[in-house]
Amino acid sequence: MYMKKVIKYVILDILKNRIMIAYTVFLLAISLSVFNLEDNNAKGLLSLLNLVLILVPLVSIVFATIYVYNATEFIELLVSQPLKRVNIWLSIFTGLAVSCSLAFLVGCGLPVLLYAPEGSGLMLILMGLLITIIFIAIAMLASLLTRDKAKGTGLALLLWFYFTLIFDGLILFLLFQFMDYPMETPMIIFSSLNPIDLARILILLKMDISALMGATSAVFKDFFGTGWGMSISLLILLSWIFVPLWWSVVKFRKKDL
Repeated sequence: MYMKKVIKYVILDILKNRIMIAYTVFLLAISLSVFNLEDNNAKGLLSLLNLVLILVPLVSIVFATIYVYNATEFIELLVSQPLKRVNIWLSIFTGLAVSCSLAFLVGCGLPVLLYAPEGSGLMLILMGLLITIIFIAIAMLASLLTRDKAKGTGLALLLWFYFTLIFDGLILFLLFQFMDYPMETPMIIFSSLNPIDLARILILLKMDISALMGATSAVFKDFFGTGWGMSISLLILLSWIFVPLWWSVVKFRKKDL
């Protein structure tokens, strides 16, 4: 019962937050502008792709990290009550995930459903929701690694920077270093180590423009394009939620507040 109250409080608190309202309005304005400016809905989806894969994880991880630090007194109050720490932490995570997902659905999901309700549009929405929840889970873990708010926020930004830019640079470096060797299979494994790359591959395959992924597009299509490969990919993305969340739960249970 108290979990529902905590979740409801967190959701209402976040939905009234000016930053979250601005984030929703910005997504809505950009999404509508993209579809109205493009003469083809597929081009509109492609333009939204970078927005979903760069802006959404940035806002999710930074906002969630700052929110947890700002809610420290509230969390300490809950911990002082005869409540299980696991339930407290999961309630805060659920509230963050639901509210940020609602913001994404209103800002980006509704325009996509309005202009491109086919398979590729639904895949974009699904990946956006998963990316949102994944980076909230990562933010929950990052906020427990240090007590200092500035360091925690910096760590969150560094993690976002790694997943969006540094990781791809490292992959390109490895490809150039081992270009004389068959790298197709390792590329599939490497893609699984980054939820943003994995989401990008699934969206591009659904949009049937996998040629944009380069020389390894045929291998990606053969693996990720099958029902079995799609199921494995979704399981990997779900593990990107549960592993950081489970790790943060373990640390929160042992943390001295």
